[in-house]
Amino acid sequence: MDPLEIIGKYYDPGSKAYYFLVHHGKMVAHKARELAMRAARLHPDLQFIEEAAMLHDIGILYTDAPKLGCFGFKEYLCHGYLGRELLEREGYPQHALVCERHVGVGILAEEVRRNSLPLPVRDMVPETLEERIVCLADKFYSKSEHDLTHEKPLEKVRTIIEGYGAHKLRLFDEWMESLG
Repeated sequence: MDPLEIIGKYYDPGSKAYYFLVHHGKMVAHKARELAMRAARLHPDLQFIEEAAMLHDIGILYTDAPKLGCFGFKEYLCHGYLGRELLEREGYPQHALVCERHVGVGILAEEVRRNSLPLPVRDMVPETLEERIVCLADKFYSKSEHDLTHEKPLEKVRTIIEGYGAHKLRLFDEWMESLG
C-alpha cells in the first residue's frame, strides 16, 4: 500500500491540508520508527507502523480546522473515528483502527458518555504494540506552522498528557517504559 496514493485520493496535493497532513505524517513516521527500534525485541511490524503513521490523521479532512486548511463540519476531536471510516472504505481495517485509537492516549466509552463528547460511544484505546507506537510518536509533533518539524521534549509531552488526568500520564509512561 502507498499512503501517499490514498492521501492523494482525498487531498489536493497543492493544498494546505495536504501539506500539513503529509509533513506531520512523515515526522510521526520517523519518530514511530525510532520508538519501534527501541522495542525491536518485541518484533513490531515496521512497514505497518510507517504506513499507519502516515495515515493516522487522514480524517482531518472532515473537520472544521481552517488553520490546517480543513473546512469540514465536524469538531477536530472527531478526526480519529472519521479517519477510521475512510480507511475501512478503502479496505485497510487495521490502519483504520490506528486512526481511531491514536487520539490522546485513547478515549474510553465512559469518557465519551461522561463528557458528552461528539464521538461514537465505544472504547477507542490503542491495543496493539503498533497502535501504541504510532499513538506515542504522534504526541511529539504538532500540526502548526512553527512546530510542524520540531520534536517536543519528553517533559513537555508529559505535561500536555497530564492535563488530561494523572491516569492518562501513567498510561503514557507505562507505554514509553515498555518500549525500553
